[in-house]
Amino acid sequence: MDATTLLITVPAFLIALGVIVFVHELGHFVAAKLFGVRVLVFSLGFGKRLWGFDYRGTDCRVSAVPLGGYVQMCGELPEDRTGHADELPAKPRWQRILIYLAGPAMNVVLSVLLIAFLFMGGIPEQALQEIPSVIGAVGEGSPGERAGLAPGDRVVAVDGEPVDRWKDLAFAITIAPEKPLRLEVERQGERFATVLTPEKVERYELGEAGIYPQILPRISEVVRGAPADEAGFRPGDVLRSVDDQPITTSQDFVRYVEGHAGVPIAVMVLRGERLQRLEVVPADVGGKGRIGVVVGAYRKLPLGEALVASARYNVEIVAKSVELLGKLFTNEVAPKSALSGPIEIAAWSGRAARRGATDFLYMIGFLSISIGFMNLLPIPVLDGGHIFILLIESALRRDLSVVIKERVTQVGFMMLMMLMAMVIFFDLSKNLPALMPGS
Repeated sequence: MDATTLLITVPAFLIALGVIVFVHELGHFVAAKLFGVRVLVFSLGFGKRLWGFDYRGTDCRVSAVPLGGYVQMCGELPEDRTGHADELPAKPRWQRILIYLAGPAMNVVLSVLLIAFLFMGGIPEQALQEIPSVIGAVGEGSPGERAGLAPGDRVVAVDGEPVDRWKDLAFAITIAPEKPLRLEVERQGERFATVLTPEKVERYELGEAGIYPQILPRISEVVRGAPADEAGFRPGDVLRSVDDQPITTSQDFVRYVEGHAGVPIAVMVLRGERLQRLEVVPADVGGKGRIGVVVGAYRKLPLGEALVASARYNVEIVAKSVELLGKLFTNEVAPKSALSGPIEIAAWSGRAARRGATDFLYMIGFLSISIGFMNLLPIPVLDGGHIFILLIESALRRDLSVVIKERVTQVGFMMLMMLMAMVIFFDLSKNLPALMPGS
């Protein structure tokens, strides 16, 4: 890794993680304050205090190890309890559950708002959920070509499980390196079965098949007063055909319009769930036809649609995380490909920052929902572990003994440290060559 890459990667990692951790801990802090719990420490990072200030009795600090953060509430530690009403254990269990839940909830809010913001600004069509599992291109010599797949094929099932979106197909391929997948494919109204064996991407132990989605061209902008505006074209219209000739790419449509200056053409568009026929006469601009539209694979969503699409997108991330976790426990997915730690996240941050603000913000949103989900797992020490214990106590209608809680916490801490050690080992094995000077 050269010096320039390092200078981008480290700050990008610290900013991304800092934002996510701050929002998470802010959730705990605000919920604790609302329920009258005194907060002793609000820390970004762990370990030695580097800098800070006092805010209404809370020591707000930046600590030496920037790999997380914590909010220390009054009475959380057994040795600090005095029985005062402002201590955490003095509050009803439902309030304590909400305090622990507030951190992950804020991560969800951050992710939904960030992704919605990006959807409003315009995002690639393939980032939306509804893109179908139709193949648009097949790489030469790829596993897809060897399986007999071709552009226009629709994959309807993988190993007997129905799929109708490209995300489902891509996920199935990604988690099955060098494992035969039985595909059911629809081609020109007829169905056939084939076997696809994804190649392994060695560094990450992920599958890759060399097939790519079909993205139909969509109108992203209509120039006011132009022929298209007068003909009734609208942003979001999907171009299906022109003069009964199918359209598969933006270039196909542009070339056809350019060659028909002053000649009426009929364009079939998909608007929502309905096909509409629009007739337009391209203006003659320098000998080329122009109708006054911007065509591309990008789509801007209004605020309401963006929030709904973002919520669906985040639900999808959580659903895939649960599925991946299940496959990890059943040994269907290698831990090395499923788990990522601070080194890998730092590498992602640097790459996203170099690609631009959109990719960087998307990565923060993705990490935020992932970290929020992880924190809700019923592992002692994590928020989910605390909530799980409180739910057990609620069911028993009594508190578990301090000794039992301490033992559970110790076991949870050991599990977390072992998991962290394993994740860092995987991180190093995947990224060590890239971290060497000059690489």
